[in-house]
Amino acid sequence: MDAAEHWITDQATLAALYGAPSEAAIRKEVDHIPDVYRAFIEAAPFVTLATAGPDGLDVSPRGDPAGFVTVEDAQTLLIPDRRGNNRTDSLRNLIADPRLALLFLIPGIGETLRVNGRGRISVSPALLARFPAQGKLPRSVIVVTVERVYFQCPKAIVRSELWNPARHLPRSALPSSGTILAALTRGAVGGADYDAAYPARLAETIY
Repeated sequence: MDAAEHWITDQATLAALYGAPSEAAIRKEVDHIPDVYRAFIEAAPFVTLATAGPDGLDVSPRGDPAGFVTVEDAQTLLIPDRRGNNRTDSLRNLIADPRLALLFLIPGIGETLRVNGRGRISVSPALLARFPAQGKLPRSVIVVTVERVYFQCPKAIVRSELWNPARHLPRSALPSSGTILAALTRGAVGGADYDAAYPARLAETIY
């Protein structure tokens, strides 16, 4: 490990190392959703949701057809909570601590959009009814009160070549879900059986 003198432990040292942010980096942050940012949200089929709670931090992927996150007004977003693994990590965190952060990604677009705010969990029948998918409603809707919004420049996407098809790996290049579970459970879960049954299970449980 690095010697103690190589750790950055105070704001002044950090500022001296990185310098001041550019004017554009400051001015792009606003406390609401203007039309130019709304366009990104309505085009995004994928968002990550970061939360914090008594057991620590969590980042959860959320995806649906583009525009699944609804801009209710300049201060409010609505996120339907689709069927998942029932761990409810994000939702339990929001009950304990309403702070959240969102990162919207759009395939083929370098810029991402970041939203910070606070979330509440609603099971209002009228609200749930606004988000049907394949004849099914979400179990809840996360209502986000927006506090800060800003776009992230494309450097990370460009460096990673995230949207470059030539860089995409075939699924066979990494351990399958069944292989992972079999290894972690020391064979208690049959990996081959899990993988064989998964396509049908996904089709039945995606909504």
